[in-house]
Amino acid sequence: MLKGEIVELRPVSREDLAHLYRWANDEKLTQQGSGSSAALQNNNPKEAIEAHYENNLTSHDMWTHGKVFIVYTLATDEVIGKCDFRQVNPITRSAEIGLNIGERSFWGKGYGQDIIKTMLKHLFYTLNVRRVQLDTWSGNHQAIRLYEKCGFKHEGKLRQNEFIDGEYYDTVLMGLLREEYKESSGSM
Repeated sequence: MLKGEIVELRPVSREDLAHLYRWANDEKLTQQGSGSSAALQNNNPKEAIEAHYENNLTSHDMWTHGKVFIVYTLATDEVIGKCDFRQVNPITRSAEIGLNIGERSFWGKGYGQDIIKTMLKHLFYTLNVRRVQLDTWSGNHQAIRLYEKCGFKHEGKLRQNEFIDGEYYDTVLMGLLREEYKESSGSM
C-alpha cells in the first residue's frame, strides 16, 4: 500500500470490483477520463470487468503490465477512484500513469494531486523510474490543470486524434522528469 497525505493506494481486491464496474459504465465519467477510448470501455458486463481484473491483477508481471491501485481516503477509508502505472520500460526507465476519481463528490478537493504525488514518489524513488508520462484529450481542462499543477510539461499533441460527442479534439501529451519532480515536489 502506498500512503499519501490524504489518500492510500491499495491493490485492487474482489470487494472493489463493484466500484470499478459502476465507474466503467458511467458514460460521462469514462468519457471525461478516457476521451474517445470511452466508447470501448462503456457497457461492459460485470463478468467482463471481473474477468479482466482477475486475469490481469493476479497473474502478471508488474514490469511488463504495470500496476492498478484502488484509491481510499485516509480520513474516512472511502473508495473514491483508481489509478495505475503501465508501459514500464526498464531500459529507458520510463512509465505512463493514469487516474480516475470515480466519486464526483471528491473532485476538486486535492485528491487527484495527492494520488499523482504518491504515484510519482513511488515511481521515482522506489522503482527508479526517470521519466513519467501521460496523455489526455484537449477538452479535459480539469485534468490538464491538475497535471500542470503537479509539474508535468506539455510535450506535444496528436492533432484531432480524439472524437467525442461529434467533435474532434487533440490528444495532449505531457511528461515529467525526476529532476523536475525534485524541483517541484517541495511546492506540491
